Amino acid sequence: MVNVRVREGESIEEAIRRFKRECERNGIMQEIKKREYYRAPSVVRKEKLAEAKRKMRRRMIKESRWAR
Repeated sequence: MVNVRVREGESIEEAIRRFKRECERNGIMQEIKKREYYRAPSVVRKEKLAEAKRKMRRRMIKESRWAR
């Protein structure tokens, strides 16, 4: 949970800006977008597997560049 206290002499707009920045930092907006619609568990597993494959491929490419 993100808490932002309005500082003395700080305008509401500045406090809202700080609140939005904290939400971005904590990944709240990403979580909201992710939960915006229902995804079946099988779809979630497939997406996770695809992401793992992508990361592995990037890692392998990076390692092969250093091996030269």
